[in-house]
Amino acid sequence: MARLILDSGAVLALAAGRPRARQFVERALREHTLLVIPAVVIAETTRGSARDALVNRVVKAVHDVSPVTESVAREAGRLLAAANIGNATVDALIVAEAVLHGPALILTGDLADITALADNQPHVRISAV
Repeated sequence: MARLILDSGAVLALAAGRPRARQFVERALREHTLLVIPAVVIAETTRGSARDALVNRVVKAVHDVSPVTESVAREAGRLLAAANIGNATVDALIVAEAVLHGPALILTGDLADITALADNQPHVRISAV
């Protein structure tokens, strides 16, 4: 099944009600695409306070919060090495999730790093929020 993976920029855009982000999610729902947030995105977008409310609504609305498993972590390391990027671990974990679990569209606020990490991954598409 195809998946729409949301990075931190996408989650924050949805929390803020940005129309472009909402359009991606609405289309995914119409097409029965699985909505996924990697768990590391929650670490980047929440701080354990009442200010998290809008982000928490986005998290509760997705189909899956994917954990960082050993295989995802190892794939992220491989992607970092291949892209020669040393400071984009969270982005690499997001791309690794897409690479390891089938066709995916990553909705991102960090087009440059995500694109570099997903280079030569034919089943991973990327769109800016």
